[in-house]
Amino acid sequence: MLYDFHTHSYLSDGALVPMELIRRCIRSGYTAMAIADHVASGTMQRTIEETRGDAVLAAERWNFTCLVAVELTHVPASAIAELASRARELGAELIIVHGETIVEPVEPGTNLAAVSCPQVDILAHPGLLTEEEAALAAENGVFLEITRRQGHCLTNGLVVKRALETGARLVVSSDGHAPGDYLTEELARQVVLGAGVPESEIQQILQDNPQELLRRGLGRREAQA
Repeated sequence: MLYDFHTHSYLSDGALVPMELIRRCIRSGYTAMAIADHVASGTMQRTIEETRGDAVLAAERWNFTCLVAVELTHVPASAIAELASRARELGAELIIVHGETIVEPVEPGTNLAAVSCPQVDILAHPGLLTEEEAALAAENGVFLEITRRQGHCLTNGLVVKRALETGARLVVSSDGHAPGDYLTEELARQVVLGAGVPESEIQQILQDNPQELLRRGLGRREAQA
């Protein structure tokens, strides 16, 4: 089974319309996925509504689950809790925060604000994650991302180390923007192993943790119905 809750369509900076992205992921063997386009205050409502339309169609006609997600990106750290709450009210089924990757000028304090917010589900590519931030992620149920994305992946090893030290949960994602970016079962396993995850933790990260995220998202979908 293959899960990926961090992909991007042309609604932000991806190459594909949401429907084609879903179709390509189905053909790649995905079990379930999320489209989590980059948003801030001004684009959030439109993005959630447009993603939901294709996710509903995929569920009805292909019996495939695509969760409606957002990635809060380069927003002021002090606004993360407020924007996460708004995204949930608008119907986002998963909320990701664009973490302090070392290859982009993300505002310092973004990681801390994200892991302190129980509304956040995943902190993406956290960069030079601290032990305090990882401990808060564990406490608040925020998953930490192991990413296959070029550049962002440079700190995967540190993220894994911090998670293992504190009990924070990990999930692997493609952060896919275009054909060729998406995961396969073997690639997902290789990314996790290459980040320094022990063999004993592979099942948890590739299957158990994503299934928990999927349950969260579907529970929110049912609550909104």
